[in-house]
Amino acid sequence: MTDLTGRRATGHPRLVSGLLLALSSLATLASPATAQRFGAESFALANGLQVVVLPKHQAPAVTQMVWYKTGAADDPRGKSGIAHFLEHLMFKGTKANPPGAFTALIAQSGGRDNAFTSQDVTVYHETVAKDRLEMVMRLEADRMTGLQISDEVLLPEREVILEERRMRIDNDPTALFREQLTANLFLNDSYRIPTIGWEHEMRTLNTEDALAAYRKWYAPNNAVLIVSGDVETAEVRALAERIYGPLEARRIPERLRLEGPPHRAAVRLEMKHPRITQASWRRAYIAPSYRAGATGHAYALQVLAEILGGGSESRLYQSLVLKQGIALSVSADYAPSELGLSSFGVYASAKPGVAIPDLEAAIDAELRRVLQQGVEPDEVKRAEARMQAAAIYASDGHSGPANIIGTALSIGQSLDDVAAWPDRIGAVTPAEIEAAARAVLVERNSATGILLPEHTS
Repeated sequence: MTDLTGRRATGHPRLVSGLLLALSSLATLASPATAQRFGAESFALANGLQVVVLPKHQAPAVTQMVWYKTGAADDPRGKSGIAHFLEHLMFKGTKANPPGAFTALIAQSGGRDNAFTSQDVTVYHETVAKDRLEMVMRLEADRMTGLQISDEVLLPEREVILEERRMRIDNDPTALFREQLTANLFLNDSYRIPTIGWEHEMRTLNTEDALAAYRKWYAPNNAVLIVSGDVETAEVRALAERIYGPLEARRIPERLRLEGPPHRAAVRLEMKHPRITQASWRRAYIAPSYRAGATGHAYALQVLAEILGGGSESRLYQSLVLKQGIALSVSADYAPSELGLSSFGVYASAKPGVAIPDLEAAIDAELRRVLQQGVEPDEVKRAEARMQAAAIYASDGHSGPANIIGTALSIGQSLDDVAAWPDRIGAVTPAEIEAAARAVLVERNSATGILLPEHTS
């Protein structure tokens, strides 16, 4: 799986703002190493591999995830898509396990495996019976340093990713339009390049490019191993030290996230397509993240997104869908778990017969109301309570908590940061939300997209 239509990976519960909150329901942490509840523990091997264990004893199964701190935003200019391409090639075999053996061994054991690439991470995961944990550890450790890539395996797989792009992007007008909108919002930033890559650059990716990316980023000291399920920390530690411990650390380069120049004018795009049946409107603003820009606004922006577009109680839904009856659906989204700058987005699909300018005017009126009149303390508390309650449901299963932890650790946050999420959200004040809105909802820092049906005779 890969992030093909936006900046986050499919396969996550995405949404990274939603992801990070969920672990807070799993554990209250006294330190980055030890959890007070659910027994989540973290330790590091001598070679730099960070390990997190999440014991969950509901069933005799276990999920292993290996998070590499590299993604599409680390692709060299002119080589877009190489991180995602390498994800595919990681299944093409080693000396010990020839092509096809990795997935076949897991399937024969009744397990399942997959992978995904986003802008900031590449992740490989397997879910198997508890007694197969050692097997999947050996398979993953083997390809961490032993991958073999040749033209014989690379060239056919390059056709696979090109076809994937055709199916997931080029044949989907909504995905294609969002790709264009993102590229115009981020003028020079690393995140303007689609995760899967631009087609003309994908066609040139070769064996040397794949090996260069593999040797540059794939090493135990650039990875996080997360094991969730019917395990205890002591047994995971023993296995990890025996299987991953002998792998050698390597020097890892600094991860760069390019920044764009100041926006001098707002961007507007319009696209018509015969496969679009209902007009829609979308606007995205450049926004800070946990790691870039005015990071102090990150928690307030999460609450603002909930107030504006977080379900049936939100301002946009109440106004545009219920009261005015001009929209079929509305949403607001913001995910701060990026190494670079993020975006704050608002979306609405028009009710049949409603003109897009009327829909846009109504949304702009709601945004102005926030800027001019602020937010009410009661609605802030209700929004915060909804967000904190959602964390409880997000903590179910093996992969949910592992995704949450991996997302946080891969961008340099700690388990303490994750555990503190509910308190930090609950402490957000109306004044902080209003300050964040004034800082982010600036017209010149936005890109507005209108997607319309193309009527053909």
